[in-house]
Parts: sequence; structure tokens; C-alpha cells
Amino acid sequence: MTIGIGGWGSRRKPMSLVREIIRSKLKDLTIVSYGGPDVGLLCATGKVKKVIYGFVSLDSIPLEPHFRIARQTASIEAVELDEGMLQWGLLAAVHRVPFLPTRAGLGSDLERNNPDFKRIQSPYDDGETFIAMPALELDVALIHMNRGDESGNGQFLGPDPFFDDLYCLAAKRRFMSVEKIVPTQDLIKQASVHTLRINRTMIDGVIEAPNGAHFTECPPDYERDEAFQKEYAATAKDLEAWEAFKKRYLDVSSEKEYQEAVKSR
Repeated sequence: MTIGIGGWGSRRKPMSLVREIIRSKLKDLTIVSYGGPDVGLLCATGKVKKVIYGFVSLDSIPLEPHFRIARQTASIEAVELDEGMLQWGLLAAVHRVPFLPTRAGLGSDLERNNPDFKRIQSPYDDGETFIAMPALELDVALIHMNRGDESGNGQFLGPDPFFDDLYCLAAKRRFMSVEKIVPTQDLIKQASVHTLRINRTMIDGVIEAPNGAHFTECPPDYERDEAFQKEYAATAKDLEAWEAFKKRYLDVSSEKEYQEAVKSR
């Protein structure tokens, strides 16, 4: 199964849904992401077979440490892309075309590291050469927004919409967690209509998940939990610390128990 995960680095990630995957029997997943702890946690818990990514970072900690271990030990298949190529791959899937031409990646080691990628020549007089970026078709997309209604309209209230709409439009099934479900008419009380990035035709299921992006940021509702992120990152250097972290925060039966464990620390 190929799962696209919205957000960006350690920002507005659908972490409650990621934690639900960790508690499930799903495995051998292909993850498509501008990655953060979503990718690191799924790698560290043995859920991932392949990661297609533009980067995997915790923002204030440049390299996601658990993903770094997965790369160094070759426990996963990694497809590292230019950030623009990932966007173009999603856009090709949105438009239901097999590829889109892009200059991104030309002249770099990207082609050497991804020998399956093909070049294509413009059929017009310019004759320019491009990389034909394959469509990144997704089985499922997971995103997190600040507000939403029961129909699946979603609203971001932070500074950046990221590419959450592309993930939804590129996927067969789309699920959105939100900080708070509100009546449809209340969606434009906090911000303009332009913040309604997600509409109900893009979504198959809505989940109300307060603090659901924890420990990533979800402004203006909350900032990144830097102390928790440091605690998480430190476990990549110590197997005993990782097992203790996993037992306390991940080997719980529900998101409610996770949130209670976070509050009690």
C-alpha cells in the first residue's frame, strides 16, 4: 500500500493517524512525504518497505535520526527526489497523466541513483531535454488541518497550506484529521475563504483529533513540542531509551492514552 502523508518536515503532520498505523497490523508500506517524524516513527517501528521523499527533517533537528538509521542500515528502499520533482510527481497523479517533464534533477546524481527515471525531449523547436517525472499515485492520503466540518471541508490557519491538497487529489482514499470539527458556516469566522484549501470532494473521512499533530507544530493552535522532539530524537542513539519511549508512548491502546501519557510526563 502506498500512503502519502501531508504536512512538511515537523510541521502539521497527521501524527494521530500515523500513531494509529503503528498500532495496526499494516506493514510493507510505501510512504510518500516531505518527511518528518511521520517517516522516522514508521521506519523505527518496522512499518516501511520504501520511502519516496524530498527530505526527512525535524526542522530544528536537521536530519530525522530514526530515518537516518534506516538509510544507513539499508533496512528500507529509499527514493530521494528533488523537492520539485516530488511536487511534480503528485501533480502528474492529480492530472491522471503518467509523467510530467521537469528540469529539476538534471545534471545531478539523482539520475544515477534512480536509473529507472527516463529523459524526454521537447517535440517543439526548442528541443529541450527534461526528466520525465513519473506520477506518484497514492492508495491513501493522510492530512491534518486546523479546522474542518463533518462534510470534509478543511481549513488551515497557519502560515502555509503545504501540498495537502495535492496528496488528496492524487489518492484513491483520503482521510483528514482536524483539531476541531465546527459547523460549516463557522469555517470563515476565523479566517478568509482562501484558507479553505480542502473541500469535501477531496475527503473520504474526517477525524476530530485535538493535539493530533503532536509533537509537530500546528499554529496557531500550538507550537512544536521541542522538549518532546528532543526526547524522541535522543532515543535513536540508545536502544534501551527507544524501547522505553516506545513502551510509554506508542505501545498504548489508543490516541487518548497517548495524549494522557504526554500530559503526565
